[in-house]
Amino acid sequence: CTDEVSAIVIDLGSHTCKAGYAGEDAPKAVFPSVVGCIDQMDADDDKENNDSETNNNNVDSNKPKGKRRLYVGSQALGFRRDHMEVVSPLKDGVVVDWDIVDSIWDHALKDCLLVDPKEHPMLLAEPSSNTQQQRERTAELMFEKYKVPALFLAKNAVLTSFASGRATSVVVDSGGGSTTVAPVHDGYVLQKAVSSSPIGGEFLTDCLMKSLESKGIVIKPRYSFKRKEIQPGVFQTVDVDFPHTTESYKLYSQRVIASDIKECVCRAPDTPYDESAYSNIPMTPYELPDGQTIEIGSDRFKIPDILFNPPLAQTIPGMDNFAEISPSVRGLPQMVIESINRCDVDIRKELFGSILLAGGTASMQQLKERLEKDLLEESPQAARVKVLASGNATERRFRFAVV
Repeated sequence: CTDEVSAIVIDLGSHTCKAGYAGEDAPKAVFPSVVGCIDQMDADDDKENNDSETNNNNVDSNKPKGKRRLYVGSQALGFRRDHMEVVSPLKDGVVVDWDIVDSIWDHALKDCLLVDPKEHPMLLAEPSSNTQQQRERTAELMFEKYKVPALFLAKNAVLTSFASGRATSVVVDSGGGSTTVAPVHDGYVLQKAVSSSPIGGEFLTDCLMKSLESKGIVIKPRYSFKRKEIQPGVFQTVDVDFPHTTESYKLYSQRVIASDIKECVCRAPDTPYDESAYSNIPMTPYELPDGQTIEIGSDRFKIPDILFNPPLAQTIPGMDNFAEISPSVRGLPQMVIESINRCDVDIRKELFGSILLAGGTASMQQLKERLEKDLLEESPQAARVKVLASGNATERRFRFAVV
């Protein structure tokens, strides 16, 4: 493309959708990949209420799609609505609802970037496991509905590798829904060596929520209370009841708060987590939106260590169902070594020396140092292990640098 017309980059992840211009350090728009969904029958029943809230919200994407009304973006999801379910278009990294994907692209291009897709080449990031059928449907939508002049589908791992200035590397992409380890050689993903794990940022958030619940700490969603100032500097919390709020919206609202707790206080431990060693760790305070201050101790280190030791999740009350899949789930170091060992012997040395961290979960404190330490212990002695991650957390989360 010319200097006057920049290519648009859209990366639809399991947790967030990122959209922006190629060549920039960070995307212009970042919003949740999930959307609010109300059946048209329910929407008609509550039409007056929804219309007034939509006017206040001023989000153009809130338009009926068939028999559903979809609400896309952080602002639209921030407003509680009766009977609104929170749904994701993705399952295990694969698109299962193209209507929602269509709405997300609409919101990114027309509401966030304010561009006409007919005038911009389009680059879409796709997971390494994307199928031919998914690629064809994506191209069909982009050319037939959005009339884009040019389209390129690029693998996430390749974009991450190129963004760091490397054509060959092992990309450890730990996002919201899963963690994927993908070796890249000369700009191509080695599909036979790709390994993945269902443990991602959302799984860690669920573990933290269950752990807090077991200690009697209840996370109140922001919509469920009001704070009144009874005297200067003193606030009183008053609960508000909305009987038609769905469980999925309540869980989404709680996860937003729990995710912030995780990002603020959690860090990967320097050594494998041990209950006795961390039992007397100093507590870290965190103020919840309702004004309640909670103290978080060993969970600060226990939750992140699940990435390295997945069976640790079974020790958290309420996570017993994880036992069904835990035997097949490996920790990060094992996934990296297993993935490199599936590659040709000739390139293993180069891969060990170029391990790249990417994704929102990978920006957790001390994760790089812990992964490098564990790999040094478990990798062959002749291997010179080097784990690379941008010092800037924004760059680590997004792969827009040289796309």
